[in-house]
Amino acid sequence: MRMLANVYRLGVKELWSLRRDTAMLVLIAFTFTLSVYSSASSTPPTLNNAPIAIVDEDHSQLSQRIISAFYPPEFKSPVLISHAEVDEGLDKGTYTFVLNIPVNFQRDVLAGRGGEVQLNTDATRMSQAFLGSGYIQQMVMGEIDEFVNRHRSQTTPQIDLEQRAQFNPSLDKSWFDSLSQIVNQITMISIILTGAALIREREHGTIEHLLVMPVTPTEIMLAKIWSSGLVVLVASILSLNLVVRGLLGVPVQGSLTLFFIGVALHLFATTSMGIFMATVARNMPQFGMLVVLTLLPLQMLSGGSSPRESMPELLQNIMLVAPTTHFVELGQSVLFRGAGLEVVWVQLLSLALIGTTLFTLSLLRFRKTIGQMA
Repeated sequence: MRMLANVYRLGVKELWSLRRDTAMLVLIAFTFTLSVYSSASSTPPTLNNAPIAIVDEDHSQLSQRIISAFYPPEFKSPVLISHAEVDEGLDKGTYTFVLNIPVNFQRDVLAGRGGEVQLNTDATRMSQAFLGSGYIQQMVMGEIDEFVNRHRSQTTPQIDLEQRAQFNPSLDKSWFDSLSQIVNQITMISIILTGAALIREREHGTIEHLLVMPVTPTEIMLAKIWSSGLVVLVASILSLNLVVRGLLGVPVQGSLTLFFIGVALHLFATTSMGIFMATVARNMPQFGMLVVLTLLPLQMLSGGSSPRESMPELLQNIMLVAPTTHFVELGQSVLFRGAGLEVVWVQLLSLALIGTTLFTLSLLRFRKTIGQMA
């Protein structure tokens, strides 16, 4: 009972310290609100509302069909301009694409002489320029083929491929990005929060006060873990319900209770990791560098940014020792596919084992650090 009381009081002390840390509170609020919302509602990597202008020198039925093929959301409504306005529009960034349809284009196509169109692209907008050029080529060729086939025999394919998207029928980017952002932010904030708390006490000299009190290193670590974990857990619950489900209107398929049980186990592992990193770093700048070097591989190689199946097999096996790999798999299974305990119990068990291992290593390192200070 005395140990539990010490852990509780030390944890409350950590919460009061966090309350006075304005920068950390702003970081937590921004991470679980604006960061999640902006990630879900930002411009997707696919083509979206690309500005396009068309120089129609042919004024034919075929050119009108090509013009009408461009519409939102891939492209903005096309603007008809003259040839003299092309360079100015591209130089000012008004248009990303300018399509030039020459004179007698329809006549040459119908005569089989192979009409030519010119596509001018603002290549400084790399992602839209690369994707849009392919889109425009396919769309123009599709309109030409359909126009020409009206005058020729049209063959019906014997096999028709019908595609269905499961779990996200409309392929809405915000569904995936908002939930994935919460999963990534839980890892980042939990590591930063616990590590910064320990380094702040060491820099302010309050860690020496704890050494003369009747508390053990285990109690100090447990207090930092439960207080930091509680803050991140509450922030993630509010973010998932208010921002993701409320503001963005993203449906959640599975049990939130099961998901947050996984969050708690993951926080046990990541907060222990944060304490271990804080014992290695001598000051806050060094800790910040360690966080960057640790978070990037954890987030990029755990399956949240790209499927693990596309990575080398050796790398997949190495990342099994990282808690983020199992947490990402658990989060995607529960939130996206509605999986139950019978599916994700392996990930829960893995998180518990990894968390226990990290806690033990962090405790040994923490005791050694305190012994050197004493």
